[in-house]
Amino acid sequence: MKEEKQVRKEGVVRGIIKISRNKLSVAGAIFLLVAILLAIFAPWVSPYPEDAYDSVNFGEQLQPPGLKHIMGTDEAGRDVFTRVLYGARISLLLAVVVLSISISIGIPLGICAGYYGGRIDQVIMRMTDVTCAIPALVLALAISVALSPNLFNCMLAIGFVWWRGFCRIAYGETLSVKQENYVLISKSLGASNGHIIFREILPNLTSSLTVKTSLDAGYAILVGTSISFLGAGANPPTPEWGLMVASGRHYLPDAWWASLFPGLAIFATVLSFNLLGDGLRDYFGVEVE
Repeated sequence: MKEEKQVRKEGVVRGIIKISRNKLSVAGAIFLLVAILLAIFAPWVSPYPEDAYDSVNFGEQLQPPGLKHIMGTDEAGRDVFTRVLYGARISLLLAVVVLSISISIGIPLGICAGYYGGRIDQVIMRMTDVTCAIPALVLALAISVALSPNLFNCMLAIGFVWWRGFCRIAYGETLSVKQENYVLISKSLGASNGHIIFREILPNLTSSLTVKTSLDAGYAILVGTSISFLGAGANPPTPEWGLMVASGRHYLPDAWWASLFPGLAIFATVLSFNLLGDGLRDYFGVEVE
């Protein structure tokens, strides 16, 4: 038992060393950690917390970046830096909600299709193929508009679109794992389907699903901000990055900061999730779609 624990400990240490050698992945992880901390402590970190939502100060309208407002102000005189910090809360929450919905739908469907096969397989995977034929942004945008455009419906719309990738990964992994000897032995010993699925198959999907989740978090944020930019997501005066870019674009090129800094926040967050996902993919040694 002690030897087994020692082997596991050494494996974790080797994995950490392997990830640490990937400087870009480490940089992405550090940025995300800082972004999460800033989002949590935004009311205390932001210089003008009252500017996060419906504050109006036309005397400070469209002020350029300076000592008083390091990222300038928007068309209502609100501090852009404050709104970017609060926008991180919304974008990170969107990623959590979307991925929670996607995992809750996609993984059970994929495991059931791969494990039981037959008609269940045909129905689930054909349904998945049909939805995969429609781009995620287009389908999520249509659902969000149909439900009535707001932030909550935007999250639901993306979540009910995003399950497709998780379903396909769970399906492929289940088809492979259920042929392993330990699964066949469990069946021969009379283990129930629930035991095999939850104790034998599901734990072996962890690495692939972890990588998939880290990579998809950035894309989910990108789709969410795109929907808000198009007017079908968050509503003013919500400090949502896509909505801030959309509002600031009317004042380009003179007030470039109103759109630039929220856009940079989107870019840096999505890039960081992708860099972290690449590091985890190297660590686990798996490939995902």
